[in-house]
Amino acid sequence: MPETQQSLAVGTLADHVVNRVGFGAMQLGERGQRGPLDQDTAVAVLRRAVELGVTHIDTAEFYGAGVVNTLIRTALHPYPEDLVLVSKVGADHRDGRLVVAQQPAQLRASVEDNLRSLGVEQVAVVNLRRVDGPPGLVATGDQRVDLDAQLAELVALRDEGKIGAIGLSSVTVDQLRQALPAGIACVQNLYNMLDRAAEPLLAAGHGHGVAFVPFFPLRSVLPGVPNVTEHPAVRAAATALGRTPAQIGLAWLLAHDPSILLIPGTSSVAHLDENVAAAQVRLDPATMAALDAAASPPSEAR
Repeated sequence: MPETQQSLAVGTLADHVVNRVGFGAMQLGERGQRGPLDQDTAVAVLRRAVELGVTHIDTAEFYGAGVVNTLIRTALHPYPEDLVLVSKVGADHRDGRLVVAQQPAQLRASVEDNLRSLGVEQVAVVNLRRVDGPPGLVATGDQRVDLDAQLAELVALRDEGKIGAIGLSSVTVDQLRQALPAGIACVQNLYNMLDRAAEPLLAAGHGHGVAFVPFFPLRSVLPGVPNVTEHPAVRAAATALGRTPAQIGLAWLLAHDPSILLIPGTSSVAHLDENVAAAQVRLDPATMAALDAAASPPSEAR
C-alpha cells in the first residue's frame, strides 16, 4: 500500500507518466439491448475522457471488429501529446466471430492493422493477449505458440519503431518472469478486491517497472462470488463516504498498490465522470482494513 492513501495521482506506463485512472474503450464497440452504441455518444465519451484528464486509453483492433479504433481516431485525432494509446494483439475477427491469432505473423499483421486504424506511426504499448486457458478464447493446435517466439516478433516490431513498448495480458507469474528480459511495460490480468488470485503476479512486477492493469476491476468471474459493488463492506464504505460502490471498488485498487493503473470502461458520460472521480476518494485505515478483509488473497496467481 502507498505511504499515503492514493497520494500518487499519476503512475508510469513504459516511459510515459499517466493519470492512474484511464479508460478502457472495449464497451464502445459492444452491442447492448438497443443495439450498438451510436457514434455520437461514443465520440462524446472519448472526448469527455480527455477533458477529464485521462491520458491512458486501452483499445484493440479486434474490439468491435475495428469499430473502436475508428471511433478513437474520429474523436481524438490528432491526438493530444500526453495521450498514451495502448492496444492488444492475440485475437482477430474472421467471418463475423472472434478467433485466436497467436502466430508471430498474425501478431505483426494485427499491429499493422492498429497503426492504420488509429492513424499513428507507433502504438505506445502493445499487449500480447495469451490464450492458454479460460476465461474467453483458448488456443488449440498450431495456435499454441511458444511465448519466446511471440516476444521475438514484438521485440522486432519495437526495434522497427512500430510499437513503443511490450505488455502482457492473461499470463502467469512464470510467464512474466520468462518475458522480463525482453522488457515488459505492463501486465493486464483479472484482479479486483474480491478476486485476488493475481496477487503474486502483481508482486512479481515490483522492481521491474511493470505497471499492473486489472481487468474486471469491479466484478469476479468466479461462480458464487458477488460483484465488488454488491459486497456489504463496499456498500457500507460508499454510504459512509458519500460515494458510489463502484468508486469505492476502484479506490481500493488505487490504494492497494501504487503500480496499479485502472482502465474502467463505460459507454456513459455520467459513469465516466464517476469513474475518474474515484481517484479523489480517500480511504482511511479502518475502511481499508474492512475492505481488505472482504477476501483473503489466494496463494496462486491466475
